[in-house]
Amino acid sequence: MDVPNSQTDDQKLTQRLAGSGFRFTPQRQEVYNVLLQQRDHPTAEEVFMRAKRDTPDISLATVYNCLDALVTCGLIKQVNVSKGAGRYCPNMREHHHFHCDKCGCIQDLEETTAGQPNPVSIPAGFQVSRYEIAVHGLCPQCAANSRAQN
Repeated sequence: MDVPNSQTDDQKLTQRLAGSGFRFTPQRQEVYNVLLQQRDHPTAEEVFMRAKRDTPDISLATVYNCLDALVTCGLIKQVNVSKGAGRYCPNMREHHHFHCDKCGCIQDLEETTAGQPNPVSIPAGFQVSRYEIAVHGLCPQCAANSRAQN
């Protein structure tokens, strides 16, 4: 997983925003920093609560607008692994997600099909632009708790 580097991340943010027709704002910077600091795939509401710690006057609507801009710029992905709220991921490399059905945590799973353009067999004639795969089950802690209860 990429390790945050604030100077590089700041430059990437500024360049990507400008390249997509958006201007740099402190709110966009804060939302992006929140996602880089704790890569646990938070919902917009969770990003809002975290951003309020350093930017108390930020609104939920501003957070949603910032997230939309960051997705449009290709700096983050919106991830949907369940019927719940969308979550946000700053890992832009192709990867999959593991979703714990009990506690709801989401973990990045790196691709294991080296050199393969797609992780699944695609029927002839289809053109893949991107893919999202979510693996569901129990995280180690929930699995251990489940075994202890049985």
